[in-house]
Amino acid sequence: MTTVDHLRQVRLGNLRTVLLALVDRPGSRADLASRTGLTKATLSNLTEPLLANGVLIEEPATLAGIGRPSKPLRFHPDGPVAVGAEINVSHLAVETLGLDGETIRRHRVAADSRRSSLTEVLDRVATLIRELTADSPRKLLGVGLAVPGVVHDGVVVRAPNLPELVGVPLADELGRRLGADVELENEANLAALAHLWPQHLAGEDFVHVSADVGIGAGVVLNGEVYRGVSGFAGELGHVVIEREGVRCTCGSRGCVERYAGLDIILREAGRRRLDSLLKALEAGDEKAAGSVAAAGRALGVGLATLMNLFDVPTVVLGGSYALLHEHLAVAVQSEMDTRVLAGGERHTRLLASPLGEFAVVRGAAGLIARRTVQQPERLFV
Repeated sequence: MTTVDHLRQVRLGNLRTVLLALVDRPGSRADLASRTGLTKATLSNLTEPLLANGVLIEEPATLAGIGRPSKPLRFHPDGPVAVGAEINVSHLAVETLGLDGETIRRHRVAADSRRSSLTEVLDRVATLIRELTADSPRKLLGVGLAVPGVVHDGVVVRAPNLPELVGVPLADELGRRLGADVELENEANLAALAHLWPQHLAGEDFVHVSADVGIGAGVVLNGEVYRGVSGFAGELGHVVIEREGVRCTCGSRGCVERYAGLDIILREAGRRRLDSLLKALEAGDEKAAGSVAAAGRALGVGLATLMNLFDVPTVVLGGSYALLHEHLAVAVQSEMDTRVLAGGERHTRLLASPLGEFAVVRGAAGLIARRTVQQPERLFV
C-alpha cells in the first residue's frame, strides 16, 4: 500500500468514526472531539466536505455554560436518503430513511404476490418507490430490497411461499427500473437489523421472529446478524417439531410454520384477518384464544431449539406476533422455560418489538444507511 492509499484509508476511517458518532447524537466539534478522540483540527477538515455536500448542517451557535458558544453538527434535514422496499406474500412496503435513522416517509399496501407475476410485483414496487421519492430533492443512496426467502450471493435460492423469486436477479431487475443501486437480503435478517440500527433495541444477542404465511427468524450475535455460510441461518419456520407431522411447503413434515404461521392461527380461530382475530381475543373468544395458545406452544418449542443452539438470552416477537404478544407470550414462555437448558437460571426474555409492521422495510432502508456510514466514500460518488 502506498503512502497516499494509507492516508486515504486513515481519512475514511476517521470519517466513519465521525458519522457513527453523529448517528448516536448530534454534537459540536468539541463534543465530537471528546467522543471520538480526534482533534478539533481533524474534525474541521473532515466535516467541511460533508457540510459542503449537504450531508451535515451546522446549527446556530448556542451558549452552554462558560466558554465560547458551540455550533452543533447534525445530519442535514434534506440530506441523502436510503430507501427500503419489502416484497411479501400479502403486502408490499416502502420506506425512506435518513442517515440518522429517522423515518421520512413510509407506505404499506395489501398485495397478493402469489397471484401476481414477478414483473407485476417489481413494477408495483418501483412505482411505490417513485411515488415516495418523486417530490424530494434528497440524493438517493440506494435501495434495500427485502424478500421472504434465503438469499445467497445476491440471489434468492429458496422461497417456499414465493417460488417465482428463486434464481431471478431481483436486485438488477429493480435497479434497472429505478436507475439505482439495489441490495437484496432476507426479510427476517432485515427485521433483526432494524433492532440494531441505528439503536440497539434488544441488546447485542437475540432472535427476532415474525410470521406471515411463513415464519422468519433473524439471529443476532455480538451485535451482528448471523447469516450462516449460505444464508440459511435462522430458518425457524422449517425447524421440525413433529417428525411425522403436517406436510410443509418445503417438502418436509412437522415444521414450525405449519403450526404457528399466521394463516394457521387464523384458520384454527375461524377468522380471515388479523384485525378480526384481535377483536375476538379482546372479546374473550375461546376458539381464538385456543388457536393462539396452540401456536404459542409450537413456536416456543422451535424457539427453545434456536436458543439452545445459539445461547441467546432474548427473543423479540415482531410483525403479527408483536400484535398477538399479550395472548401469545404465556404459551411461548412456558415452552422456553421448560425446554431451554437451564432456562430458569438463564433469565430468558420475551419482548414485543416496538417497530410494528414496518420492521422489515425499516431494516431494508437501514441496510443502505448503515452501509453508507460504514463506507463513507459512497457519499461522494
